[in-house]
Amino acid sequence: MCSLLVGCVTVDEDGNKKEFNRIEASEARISLGLNYLESGQWQRARDNLELALKYAPDYYRAQNAIAYYYQRVDEPEKAEAFYKEALRDSPKNGDIRNNYGVFLCRQERYDEAIVFFEKAIEQPYYYLTSASYENAGLCSLKSGNKAKAKGYFEKALSYDPYRPKSMLQLAQLEIDSQNLKEARVMLFKFNKRYGYKVDSLWLLIRLEKQAGRFTQVDKYADLLKAQYPDSQQYQKYLANEY
Repeated sequence: MCSLLVGCVTVDEDGNKKEFNRIEASEARISLGLNYLESGQWQRARDNLELALKYAPDYYRAQNAIAYYYQRVDEPEKAEAFYKEALRDSPKNGDIRNNYGVFLCRQERYDEAIVFFEKAIEQPYYYLTSASYENAGLCSLKSGNKAKAKGYFEKALSYDPYRPKSMLQLAQLEIDSQNLKEARVMLFKFNKRYGYKVDSLWLLIRLEKQAGRFTQVDKYADLLKAQYPDSQQYQKYLANEY
């Protein structure tokens, strides 16, 4: 058998020996497959991801990618089988644990999902800690646990202070809890870094309405109209649904 790291020796058309690196070949197919997947070319995506797995059957990124493919095409049983296979081969891999957690959350298996996000975070040298905390926060929100979600978003921001989704989600939770000062500070920080976005403007409109500062409501509504006139948020504003 050829080593995954050392590779196999093949011969090219000119008779020269050439090393075939299975991981590099798998990575190339993963890249192609995911690009096809994002463009909606499902069959080409599957063909390339299956080749990636054929080149390196125990490679966690190939297993992750094919699991994600089946997740996207709504075949959860096959997706879970590949995630579990990846976990058997790489039981301490934070990326696999995080991605499996995302899958479980989408299947509305919220408690199981949170366990896997936390297991990913526990791994030494795992570099996507803020993403897993954010995923745990989003999953907690889906389960209806706002208090737990707030804690996870705060954790995400402690690792990555300008993580945009966590900033906006935390601002929304502060508004829902009538903590308007904290929400205003968070949104000011967000807009200073990223500029006014449709979601941040919408949150500012809601915040200032609750605060009774209707001049500010009009200001942010005018910005929303100027920058995002066709947005769902602006249509809600026009219908007074905020």
